[in-house]
Amino acid sequence: MITSIFSKSKSINFIIVFLITLLAFIIARVKLVNESVTMEFVLKQIVLLFVCCMSVLLLSFIVNKNNLTKENNYEILLFSLFLLLIVHTTINTDIILSNFFILLGLRRIMSLRSQKNVKKKLFDAAFWIAIASLFYFWAILFFALIPVTLFLYTDKKLRHWIVPFLGVVTVFVIFIAGSIIIYDDFFGIFNISPKISYDFSNYNSVKYLVAITLLLSFGVWSSIFYLQNIKKKKKDFRASFKIISIAVLIAFLIVLQAPEKSGSEFLFMFAPLAIIIANYIEVIQEKWFKEVFLSLLIIIPFITLLL
Repeated sequence: MITSIFSKSKSINFIIVFLITLLAFIIARVKLVNESVTMEFVLKQIVLLFVCCMSVLLLSFIVNKNNLTKENNYEILLFSLFLLLIVHTTINTDIILSNFFILLGLRRIMSLRSQKNVKKKLFDAAFWIAIASLFYFWAILFFALIPVTLFLYTDKKLRHWIVPFLGVVTVFVIFIAGSIIIYDDFFGIFNISPKISYDFSNYNSVKYLVAITLLLSFGVWSSIFYLQNIKKKKKDFRASFKIISIAVLIAFLIVLQAPEKSGSEFLFMFAPLAIIIANYIEVIQEKWFKEVFLSLLIIIPFITLLL
């Protein structure tokens, strides 16, 4: 029953996903935010909610454009459920914006498959990732996806390897100029904090342990089948599937070394992990097992709200 609803792309699916996202936002504000409700606060929350909804649409676009799943909406359902699983991911403004720009960069990276306007796409991808790193420094690790993609497409043109660095330099030159104008200082506008922490004590609660266990267990199990099935994909799309697997590893690395373990850092994992798990749901042959698997992914986030 549940799988049949999202097995095909429908408008109602997006409505359900947006409602789950809204629920995650509301619960996070009720439980975690102590700010007084002012017009400025309300407007800020509306903007953040809009960015999260745009991230959902962007994820759907990336998936559909690159045939990363069949014609269904499992990936956006999972993305919204992950937000509900760890509602802290809807709190941190910098990470929400950073993740959105990472998705914009990922969109351009994936579009390299067509081998058209390569220099422009490489510049754009690096540009968006560099902007993402201004909001959250360790997002710069996603820059590694660009040379990896060039390697996967066996691109030996030297100018293509140089262009991404020009994209990064462009962002920093623009922001340095802005910093001088606004703050009369070269780096006053930058929010750069290259700190690392391996203190995971903040995760030492039942709620986090359940959430992390679900993400890791379902993610690792799905990844095994995901990697095995890459060879079965059309040759033109194999690189795209490999890029997603590398993206989730980079996101996991960011979680490991995040300077503040607030839970918000898991947001970087949600999009690539949703794609991987969605692929596994598609290949499950037993209908009852598919229903149970997806039901657990739906029920557990709601249970964690009670913890």
